[in-house]
Amino acid sequence: MKTHASNPVAEQRRGSIFRFYFSTRDAGQRSRIGYVDCDILDPTKVLGISADPVLEPGQLGLFDDSGTSLACITRVGGRRFLYYLGWNLGVTVPWRNAIGLAIADGDDAPFRKVSLAPIMDRSDEDPFSLSYPFVLNEGGRFHMLYGSNMSWGARQEEMAHLLKYAESDDGICWRRDGRVAIGFKDSSEYAMSRPCIWKDGERYKVLFSYRGPAYRIGYAESDDCREWVRRDELAGIDPSPSGWDSESIEYPNLFSHEGRTYMVYNGNRYGLTGFGLAVAE
Repeated sequence: MKTHASNPVAEQRRGSIFRFYFSTRDAGQRSRIGYVDCDILDPTKVLGISADPVLEPGQLGLFDDSGTSLACITRVGGRRFLYYLGWNLGVTVPWRNAIGLAIADGDDAPFRKVSLAPIMDRSDEDPFSLSYPFVLNEGGRFHMLYGSNMSWGARQEEMAHLLKYAESDDGICWRRDGRVAIGFKDSSEYAMSRPCIWKDGERYKVLFSYRGPAYRIGYAESDDCREWVRRDELAGIDPSPSGWDSESIEYPNLFSHEGRTYMVYNGNRYGLTGFGLAVAE
Protein backbone atom coordinates (compact mmCIF):
# COMPACT_ATOMS: atom_id res chain seq x y z
CA MET A 1 0.00 0.00 0.00
CA LYS A 2 2.19 2.83 -1.29
CA THR A 3 -0.47 5.27 -2.56
CA HIS A 4 -4.23 5.70 -2.95
CA ALA A 5 -7.32 4.49 -1.09
CA SER A 6 -9.75 4.43 -4.02
CA ASN A 7 -13.17 2.95 -4.85
CA PRO A 8 -14.28 2.36 -1.24
CA VAL A 9 -17.04 -0.13 -0.38
CA ALA A 10 -18.54 -0.53 3.10
CA GLU A 11 -19.49 -3.88 4.64
CA GLN A 12 -20.95 -4.21 8.16
CA ARG A 13 -19.04 -6.57 10.44
CA ARG A 14 -20.82 -6.16 13.79
CA GLY A 15 -22.78 -3.32 15.35
CA SER A 16 -21.25 -0.04 14.23
CA ILE A 17 -18.01 -1.70 13.10
CA PHE A 18 -17.67 -1.60 9.31
CA ARG A 19 -15.01 -2.93 6.98
CA PHE A 20 -14.08 -0.48 4.23
CA TYR A 21 -12.59 -2.24 1.23
CA PHE A 22 -10.64 -0.10 -1.22
CA SER A 23 -8.13 -0.17 -4.06
CA THR A 24 -4.53 0.74 -3.36
CA ARG A 25 -1.38 0.93 -5.49
CA ASP A 26 2.13 -0.43 -5.09
CA ALA A 27 5.38 1.27 -6.08
CA GLY A 28 4.83 0.17 -9.68
CA GLN A 29 1.30 1.63 -9.78
CA ARG A 30 -0.36 -1.80 -9.87
CA SER A 31 -3.61 -1.85 -7.94
CA ARG A 32 -4.66 -4.37 -5.30
CA ILE A 33 -7.66 -4.55 -2.97
CA GLY A 34 -7.29 -4.19 0.80
CA TYR A 35 -9.42 -2.98 3.73
CA VAL A 36 -9.55 -1.12 7.02
CA ASP A 37 -11.97 -1.70 9.90
CA CYS A 38 -13.53 1.36 11.53
CA ASP A 39 -16.32 2.28 13.93
CA ILE A 40 -18.56 4.69 12.01
CA LEU A 41 -19.32 6.43 15.31
CA ASP A 42 -15.61 7.35 15.41
CA PRO A 43 -14.60 6.76 11.79
CA THR A 44 -11.10 8.29 11.80
CA LYS A 45 -9.89 5.69 14.31
CA VAL A 46 -8.63 2.64 12.44
CA LEU A 47 -9.33 -0.60 14.35
CA GLY A 48 -7.67 -2.99 11.91
CA ILE A 49 -6.03 -3.19 8.51
CA SER A 50 -5.62 -6.06 6.06
CA ALA A 51 -2.23 -7.72 6.46
CA ASP A 52 -2.39 -9.12 2.92
CA PRO A 53 -4.24 -8.10 -0.23
CA VAL A 54 -7.83 -9.28 -0.54
CA LEU A 55 -7.30 -9.65 -4.29
CA GLU A 56 -4.03 -9.63 -6.24
CA PRO A 57 -3.29 -8.85 -9.91
CA GLY A 58 -3.28 -11.85 -12.25
CA GLN A 59 -0.21 -13.51 -13.70
CA LEU A 60 1.57 -11.99 -16.70
CA GLY A 61 -0.62 -11.96 -19.79
CA LEU A 62 -3.99 -12.24 -18.03
CA PHE A 63 -6.65 -9.53 -18.29
CA ASP A 64 -5.84 -8.29 -14.76
CA ASP A 65 -2.03 -8.47 -14.82
CA SER A 66 -1.69 -4.68 -14.40
CA GLY A 67 -4.05 -4.45 -11.43
CA THR A 68 -7.32 -5.33 -9.72
CA SER A 69 -9.58 -2.40 -8.74
CA LEU A 70 -12.67 -2.75 -6.57
CA ALA A 71 -16.12 -2.18 -8.08
CA CYS A 72 -18.74 -3.53 -5.64
CA ILE A 73 -19.62 -6.39 -3.28
CA THR A 74 -23.03 -8.05 -3.64
CA ARG A 75 -24.56 -10.70 -1.35
CA VAL A 76 -25.96 -13.80 -3.04
CA GLY A 77 -27.43 -16.06 -0.38
CA GLY A 78 -24.65 -16.79 2.08
CA ARG A 79 -21.95 -15.87 -0.43
CA ARG A 80 -20.39 -12.54 -1.34
CA PHE A 81 -19.68 -11.62 -4.96
CA LEU A 82 -16.83 -9.13 -5.39
CA TYR A 83 -16.87 -7.53 -8.83
CA TYR A 84 -13.64 -5.88 -9.88
CA LEU A 85 -11.94 -4.20 -12.79
CA GLY A 86 -9.00 -5.98 -14.34
CA TRP A 87 -6.36 -3.72 -15.89
CA ASN A 88 -4.21 -4.34 -18.97
CA LEU A 89 -1.89 -1.52 -19.99
CA GLY A 90 -1.95 -0.85 -23.72
CA VAL A 91 0.39 0.45 -26.42
CA THR A 92 -1.87 2.16 -28.97
CA VAL A 93 -4.34 3.11 -26.20
CA PRO A 94 -3.64 3.65 -22.49
CA TRP A 95 -5.51 0.55 -21.24
CA ARG A 96 -7.91 -2.29 -21.99
CA ASN A 97 -10.13 -3.11 -19.04
CA ALA A 98 -12.59 -5.94 -18.34
CA ILE A 99 -14.82 -7.02 -15.46
CA GLY A 100 -13.81 -9.88 -13.18
CA LEU A 101 -15.51 -11.69 -10.30
CA ALA A 102 -14.26 -13.21 -7.06
CA ILE A 103 -16.53 -15.08 -4.63
CA ALA A 104 -16.31 -15.65 -0.86
CA ASP A 105 -18.35 -18.58 0.49
CA GLY A 106 -19.03 -16.90 3.85
CA ASP A 107 -18.56 -13.72 5.87
CA ASP A 108 -15.02 -14.63 6.89
CA ALA A 109 -14.06 -16.73 3.87
CA PRO A 110 -11.42 -15.42 1.43
CA PHE A 111 -12.36 -14.14 -2.01
CA ARG A 112 -11.40 -16.47 -4.86
CA LYS A 113 -11.46 -15.50 -8.52
CA VAL A 114 -14.03 -17.57 -10.40
CA SER A 115 -11.99 -17.59 -13.60
CA LEU A 116 -8.66 -16.61 -15.11
CA ALA A 117 -10.74 -14.79 -17.73
CA PRO A 118 -13.16 -11.89 -17.21
CA ILE A 119 -16.89 -12.49 -16.81
CA MET A 120 -17.51 -9.46 -19.10
CA ASP A 121 -15.01 -8.46 -21.75
CA ARG A 122 -14.93 -6.45 -24.95
CA SER A 123 -17.61 -7.44 -27.45
CA ASP A 124 -19.66 -6.02 -30.32
CA GLU A 125 -21.73 -4.21 -27.68
CA ASP A 126 -18.63 -2.84 -25.90
CA PRO A 127 -15.73 -2.98 -28.36
CA PHE A 128 -13.24 -0.62 -26.67
CA SER A 129 -13.03 -0.99 -22.89
CA LEU A 130 -15.25 -1.65 -19.85
CA SER A 131 -15.16 -0.19 -16.36
CA TYR A 132 -16.52 -0.42 -12.82
CA PRO A 133 -19.88 -2.20 -12.52
CA PHE A 134 -22.45 -2.03 -9.75
CA VAL A 135 -24.63 -5.12 -9.32
CA LEU A 136 -28.01 -5.06 -7.57
CA ASN A 137 -29.37 -8.49 -6.60
CA GLU A 138 -33.14 -8.23 -6.62
CA GLY A 139 -34.32 -11.63 -5.40
CA GLY A 140 -32.29 -13.63 -7.90
CA ARG A 141 -32.60 -11.12 -10.71
CA PHE A 142 -29.37 -9.22 -11.17
CA HIS A 143 -29.14 -5.67 -12.54
CA MET A 144 -25.81 -4.15 -13.56
CA LEU A 145 -24.77 -0.66 -14.56
CA TYR A 146 -21.23 -0.52 -15.93
CA GLY A 147 -18.96 1.85 -17.82
CA SER A 148 -18.13 1.48 -21.52
CA ASN A 149 -15.90 3.49 -23.83
CA MET A 150 -17.71 4.68 -26.94
CA SER A 151 -14.44 5.60 -28.68
CA TRP A 152 -10.76 6.38 -28.20
CA GLY A 153 -9.09 9.61 -29.25
CA ALA A 154 -5.77 11.39 -29.14
CA ARG A 155 -6.80 13.05 -25.88
CA GLN A 156 -8.45 11.56 -22.78
CA GLU A 157 -11.37 13.96 -23.27
CA GLU A 158 -12.30 12.13 -26.48
CA MET A 159 -12.96 8.70 -24.96
CA ALA A 160 -16.73 9.23 -24.33
CA HIS A 161 -17.12 6.80 -21.42
CA LEU A 162 -20.81 6.20 -20.59
CA LEU A 163 -22.94 3.93 -18.38
CA LYS A 164 -24.73 0.91 -19.85
CA TYR A 165 -27.06 -1.79 -18.53
CA ALA A 166 -26.75 -5.60 -18.32
CA GLU A 167 -28.81 -8.27 -16.58
CA SER A 168 -28.25 -11.80 -15.32
CA ASP A 169 -29.99 -14.75 -13.68
CA ASP A 170 -27.01 -15.82 -11.59
CA GLY A 171 -24.67 -12.82 -11.32
CA ILE A 172 -22.04 -14.56 -13.45
CA CYS A 173 -23.37 -14.83 -17.02
CA TRP A 174 -24.59 -11.48 -18.33
CA ARG A 175 -26.87 -10.29 -21.15
CA ARG A 176 -26.32 -6.84 -22.72
CA ASP A 177 -27.45 -5.02 -25.82
CA GLY A 178 -25.07 -2.06 -25.82
CA ARG A 179 -27.67 0.61 -25.19
CA VAL A 180 -26.59 3.64 -23.16
CA ALA A 181 -28.48 3.82 -19.84
CA ILE A 182 -27.27 7.23 -18.63
CA GLY A 183 -25.94 9.82 -21.07
CA PHE A 184 -24.08 13.10 -20.93
CA LYS A 185 -26.03 16.25 -20.14
CA ASP A 186 -23.83 18.57 -22.22
CA SER A 187 -20.62 18.75 -24.26
CA SER A 188 -18.43 19.51 -21.23
CA GLU A 189 -18.72 15.89 -19.99
CA TYR A 190 -16.67 13.00 -21.33
CA ALA A 191 -16.76 10.24 -18.71
CA MET A 192 -19.05 8.53 -16.18
CA SER A 193 -18.03 5.80 -13.79
CA ARG A 194 -18.67 3.68 -10.70
CA PRO A 195 -22.44 3.81 -10.13
CA CYS A 196 -24.17 2.77 -6.90
CA ILE A 197 -27.79 1.58 -7.31
CA TRP A 198 -30.51 1.10 -4.71
CA LYS A 199 -34.27 0.67 -4.79
CA ASP A 200 -36.66 3.05 -3.02
CA GLY A 201 -40.21 1.68 -3.24
CA GLU A 202 -40.81 1.03 -6.94
CA ARG A 203 -38.12 3.46 -8.12
CA TYR A 204 -34.50 2.65 -8.83
CA LYS A 205 -32.01 5.32 -7.84
CA VAL A 206 -28.32 5.70 -8.53
CA LEU A 207 -25.36 7.85 -7.59
CA PHE A 208 -22.46 7.92 -10.02
CA SER A 209 -19.35 9.87 -10.95
CA TYR A 210 -19.33 12.16 -13.97
CA ARG A 211 -16.44 14.11 -15.35
CA GLY A 212 -15.95 17.32 -17.27
CA PRO A 213 -13.17 19.56 -15.96
CA ALA A 214 -13.21 17.49 -12.73
CA TYR A 215 -15.21 14.65 -11.21
CA ARG A 216 -18.54 15.33 -9.50
CA ILE A 217 -21.21 13.01 -8.08
CA GLY A 218 -24.44 12.78 -10.07
CA TYR A 219 -27.86 11.26 -9.40
CA ALA A 220 -30.54 9.62 -11.56
CA GLU A 221 -33.84 7.74 -11.23
CA SER A 222 -35.48 4.94 -13.22
CA ASP A 223 -38.63 2.79 -13.34
CA ASP A 224 -36.89 -0.27 -14.79
CA CYS A 225 -33.13 0.15 -14.12
CA ARG A 226 -32.55 0.39 -17.90
CA GLU A 227 -33.50 3.95 -18.81
CA TRP A 228 -32.57 6.73 -16.39
CA VAL A 229 -33.42 10.39 -15.90
CA ARG A 230 -30.62 12.51 -14.47
CA ARG A 231 -31.38 14.83 -11.58
CA ASP A 232 -27.89 15.81 -10.49
CA GLU A 233 -29.22 18.69 -8.39
CA LEU A 234 -30.44 16.04 -5.92
CA ALA A 235 -27.05 14.34 -5.48
CA GLY A 236 -26.70 16.12 -2.14
CA ILE A 237 -22.94 16.73 -2.07
CA ASP A 238 -20.41 19.09 -3.65
CA PRO A 239 -16.65 19.54 -3.23
CA SER A 240 -15.56 21.14 0.03
CA PRO A 241 -14.28 24.74 0.09
CA SER A 242 -10.80 23.45 0.94
CA GLY A 243 -8.94 20.28 1.84
CA TRP A 244 -8.78 16.69 0.63
CA ASP A 245 -12.01 16.79 -1.43
CA SER A 246 -11.98 20.41 -2.60
CA GLU A 247 -11.01 19.74 -6.24
CA SER A 248 -13.14 16.70 -7.07
CA ILE A 249 -15.50 14.12 -5.55
CA GLU A 250 -16.15 10.67 -7.03
CA TYR A 251 -16.74 6.92 -6.60
CA PRO A 252 -19.70 6.95 -4.14
CA ASN A 253 -20.90 3.89 -2.23
CA LEU A 254 -24.03 4.03 -0.04
CA PHE A 255 -24.90 1.98 3.05
CA SER A 256 -27.29 2.26 6.00
CA HIS A 257 -26.96 1.78 9.75
CA GLU A 258 -29.62 2.26 12.43
CA GLY A 259 -31.87 4.33 10.19
CA ARG A 260 -29.16 6.62 8.85
CA THR A 261 -27.78 6.66 5.32
CA TYR A 262 -24.02 7.00 4.81
CA MET A 263 -21.89 7.51 1.75
CA VAL A 264 -18.21 6.64 1.50
CA TYR A 265 -16.45 8.35 -1.40
CA ASN A 266 -13.16 9.66 -2.81
CA GLY A 267 -11.87 13.19 -3.18
CA ASN A 268 -8.99 14.79 -5.02
CA ARG A 269 -7.00 12.79 -7.57
CA TYR A 270 -9.05 9.58 -7.63
CA GLY A 271 -8.30 8.49 -4.10
CA LEU A 272 -4.73 9.72 -3.73
CA THR A 273 -5.98 11.81 -0.77
CA GLY A 274 -7.93 8.88 0.69
CA PHE A 275 -11.65 8.36 1.20
CA GLY A 276 -14.21 10.06 3.39
CA LEU A 277 -17.60 9.49 4.95
CA ALA A 278 -20.74 11.58 4.51
CA VAL A 279 -24.07 11.28 6.37
CA ALA A 280 -27.46 12.10 4.85
CA GLU A 281 -29.22 14.89 6.73
